[in-house]
Amino acid sequence: MSERSRQCHHRHFPPGARQDRRTLGREAAHPGPRRQSQQHVLKGHHAMNIIDVTSPDRLTRPTRRLTGAIVATGLGIAAATGPSVAIAQERSPPADSIRYKAVSVDGINIFYREAGDPAKPTILLLHGFPASSHEFRTLIPLLSARFHLVAPDYPGFGFSDAPGEIRFAPTFANLATVMGHFVRAVGLTRFTIYMQDFGGPVGFRLAVAHPDMIDGLIIQNANAYETGIAPDVLKDMRTRAAGPLDAKASAALEGMLSPDGTKFQYLTGARDPANVDPTSYRLDSFVQALPQQHRVQRALIVDYYDNVRQYPAWHAYLKARQPKTLILWGKNDPIFLPAGAQAYRDDVPKAEVHMLDTGHFALEEDAGAVAAHILRTFGE
Repeated sequence: MSERSRQCHHRHFPPGARQDRRTLGREAAHPGPRRQSQQHVLKGHHAMNIIDVTSPDRLTRPTRRLTGAIVATGLGIAAATGPSVAIAQERSPPADSIRYKAVSVDGINIFYREAGDPAKPTILLLHGFPASSHEFRTLIPLLSARFHLVAPDYPGFGFSDAPGEIRFAPTFANLATVMGHFVRAVGLTRFTIYMQDFGGPVGFRLAVAHPDMIDGLIIQNANAYETGIAPDVLKDMRTRAAGPLDAKASAALEGMLSPDGTKFQYLTGARDPANVDPTSYRLDSFVQALPQQHRVQRALIVDYYDNVRQYPAWHAYLKARQPKTLILWGKNDPIFLPAGAQAYRDDVPKAEVHMLDTGHFALEEDAGAVAAHILRTFGE
C-alpha cells in the first residue's frame, strides 16, 4: 500500500481511542429577564415557527444541553442571553452580525445562522461531516456586506434536532428533502450553494430537483466523480453499502465517529495544525457522543455510496445547466483528491478551479482566500 493510501485508510479507520465524554460545561446563568423574538410564517404548505435561540426555553433538551455547555466555556456560539441581548433583539442588526435562529421543518427543529441583507444575493452554506454551520463562522463575516447568508445544521448535526428513526430515516435523500423544505420555509427562492463534503450530496440533490432556484455553485472538497475518491476509500464505501457490517468494518466505522477520527479529519493536510481552532473538532465530538446524533451520523456514513450512484444525474444537470461554478479545493485532502476538483471541468468547461494548500476543512486556514475568490466571482 502506498503512503497516500495508508493515509487515506487511516483517516477512515483511525485507531480506537477512549471517547472523551467530558461535558463542556453547564447552562449559563441568566441574571436578567429572558426575552424572545418569534415569528409565525406560512410558506406554501409548510407552516413554520422561527424562533430566536437566545432563549434556551425554546430549545429541545439535547440542544439546550449543548448550547449551555458552549456558553459556559466562553465559546459564545448562539446562546448568550441577558438584558443586552434582549435589547439587541429589538434593533436591526448590523450587516455583518450573525443571527442564530431555528425553524420547525417537517416536525424537526432546524438551527441556522443568518447574516447580511435578504435583499442581496443569497448563498446557502451547506456544511460537511462531522461539522455544522459552525464551520462557516469565519467566512460569514467576510461576505455579509455583499451577500445574504444562510447556514443550516442538518438533522443530527450541530444544534438541530436528531429525531428518532420513525420521524427521520437518516439517508442523503431524506436529508436533501428536509433541506429543500427548509429553504422554502425560510423564504429562499434563488440562491448560490456553497457545498463542502456532505454538502455536495445535499446540494446536488437540491440543484437537480430545483434547477431554477440555483444561481451558481461554490464547491469546496465536495466530490461528484469516482476519480476524486481515494481507491481504498471507495472500496470501503462499497463494502458498507453491501452490508451488513462485520465486526471489523463496524469498529472502523466507530473510529470515524470517535474524537480521534474527528480530529484527524481537521488536522490532516493542514499547513500548520496550530492554525486550526480546536473548538471545531471538540464541538463536533461533543455532538457525536449524543446517542441520537451518533445514530444519524453513523447511518449517513453507511448510506454514502448512494451518492456515487447519483453521480450520472448530477453530471447531466451540470452539462445541461452550465451553472456558474467556482471550485475551491484543499489539495492535501487524502479522501477527496484534487482529481475530483479538475473533473468538474469535464461537465462545466468554464468552471474556475483553485487549489488551496490546506486540507479537507479549508476554511480553518483559508477563509480569507475563499472569501476573496467568492467576492471576485459572485460579488459583482
